[in-house]
Amino acid sequence: MLADLTNNPPPPPSPMRTAIRRFKIYAPLVVLLAIVLAVVQLVRPMPEPKLTMTAKSSYTFDGGNPVLPWPKEGQAYMAAAGLGTVGSFGEQKPVAIGSVAKTMTAYVILKDHPLKKGEKGPMIDIDQTAVDDGAKSSEGESTVGTLKAGDKISEYDALAAIMIPSANNVARLLARWDAGGDQEAFVKKMNEAAKELGMANTTYTDPSGLDATTVSTAEDQVKLGLKVVEMPELVAITKLPEWTDQYGKKWRNYNTLIPGNGALGIKTGSTTKAGGNLLFAAEKQVGKTRQLIVGAVLGQYGVPILDTAIAASKQVMLATQKMLVNAPVVKKGDVVGYVDDGLGGHTPVIATADVEAVGWPSLTVDVKLGAGDGKLPQTAKAGTEIGVLTVGDGASQVKVPVALQSDLAAPGIGSKLTRVG
Repeated sequence: MLADLTNNPPPPPSPMRTAIRRFKIYAPLVVLLAIVLAVVQLVRPMPEPKLTMTAKSSYTFDGGNPVLPWPKEGQAYMAAAGLGTVGSFGEQKPVAIGSVAKTMTAYVILKDHPLKKGEKGPMIDIDQTAVDDGAKSSEGESTVGTLKAGDKISEYDALAAIMIPSANNVARLLARWDAGGDQEAFVKKMNEAAKELGMANTTYTDPSGLDATTVSTAEDQVKLGLKVVEMPELVAITKLPEWTDQYGKKWRNYNTLIPGNGALGIKTGSTTKAGGNLLFAAEKQVGKTRQLIVGAVLGQYGVPILDTAIAASKQVMLATQKMLVNAPVVKKGDVVGYVDDGLGGHTPVIATADVEAVGWPSLTVDVKLGAGDGKLPQTAKAGTEIGVLTVGDGASQVKVPVALQSDLAAPGIGSKLTRVG
């Protein structure tokens, strides 16, 4: 129209004029879109910071595989809590274990009826069957013959009776008490517990172990023993050299490894069929760590059978304790990882103390870095503890806090604007 009014024709189209016209149309839209995207990038939630470990994820102790003084016959197994298997001897096939079976009886009782520290637990009615069974010592059974029908016995004393003088009559009394009078129902619980613990080669047919059909392996019994040492109320009993019953009679612990050498029990077992057997545990202070070891020796027929089993167990126990050592893995101030803010920022973290591992020659232990129970902060000052470096597992585990080597700063505007994802 302007061209008509001025009688001047419009300028002829050209690539340059087309480009300019398009720029004038789309440039504001592009600027607006950029502003919207920038605002979105700036206000969207920040990614959660994460801890990334740069230290080695494991540590291997120098030296060759351990060699233990195994017995001449039967089977044996040795392990350390949180560290794994030290070694094994003989074919791990199911064999009669005698009164070692009472370990599972005690385990099930305590799972169903936990004892509070310093307390003796509920009182159990002593029935006539328990009294009659107490007279079977004349038939070669291990019993506590002082019980009186109509009296009561505490759960603590009943457990002490089965773990120290190895009272068959009290083991059966506990089974009836726990399972409402049905001893077979209790035995079913024992087998269910064994299955839960991965004791694939174990079958319990009675709560005392008198039956030769109650069978297990040294390996399976060590699996149980590793759970028992996590029960301080039971270990407090098994490490006693003697126990005095409610009537004032003293009963000695058949496990003569106690006291001494850090021995903690756990249970003896001997019959003509089973031979001499011992499930044992001990402790050793290694550096700053209280290390627990558990072993089992089964099927010893040297005379006397129980003494032979105990002597063989002592040799394995002492050798295992001797080989346990500590070694430095990380020194205080070493950088062990960093905090990743999710936008490319990495802030180093350092160990706040020396870290030592516990083990034996050739053993490899895991090293892990975690945030602990807390949530990692977006910002924090240098020196702030924000995680834990862990070496090993279970009883041998060593934990040391890690802290920021420098200030943890919030991501800058540039990082926020350019982040992807």
